[in-house]
Amino acid sequence: MALLPRLRQLMRRPPSASKVGARRPSTAPRRGDTLHEDALRSVLSDDPNNERAFSALAEIVRRRAAGTGPDDDPLTATLEDPEKQRAADLAVWALGEELAGNPRAWYPLIEVARLSVHDDREGMLRRLTTAAERDPSGKALVVSLQLLREVGLPVEALSLGVGHWRPREHDPENARQLVLAAIEAGRTFDAKQHLAALDLYPDQKTIRPLRAELEQVIAAAEANPVAQ
Repeated sequence: MALLPRLRQLMRRPPSASKVGARRPSTAPRRGDTLHEDALRSVLSDDPNNERAFSALAEIVRRRAAGTGPDDDPLTATLEDPEKQRAADLAVWALGEELAGNPRAWYPLIEVARLSVHDDREGMLRRLTTAAERDPSGKALVVSLQLLREVGLPVEALSLGVGHWRPREHDPENARQLVLAAIEAGRTFDAKQHLAALDLYPDQKTIRPLRAELEQVIAAAEANPVAQ
């Protein structure tokens, strides 16, 4: 279901008994974005890994923490001041930690890990590990491995992937991330091992293009090892 129709439906729904992700009661005047925020929180209460809903809610709390715009709308605020940026990041951090209280939540953990890259590497790795453990599909692991590669930590990506990837059950995109991480770490042999693990995936026809792509990537790395 598209996000906006889903929000309208949830705005008309009786309140959930769950308190995870619920907006805390306040005596402050209701703002123009309050109904939108409540609806987003309802979506995330049902599915804490809804990326679009999390991003939309994070934008609301980020702008509010940074200060409202001239029309008292937090979505018109700017984040040019470093202190405002810091306050906005902390607000998203708090939101992610709050939503991560749901035992099914993995996406909020990854977003908090993203904010932890420079200040708390150990905490980042711990959150990514928990996210990978919470998601049986392997999608959380794909995103976690990609994040580690993006911040220049391919060895850490390999450690996380080797410990959690189940090639028979998980999203085969994990193979792409692990092969690329291995090449970035200068471990071509490991890249071949991760590619071979795709033999365990039950639908070989579906992953045929992925396998061919990764074979070419490995061949290129072997032909030009200095570029690793």
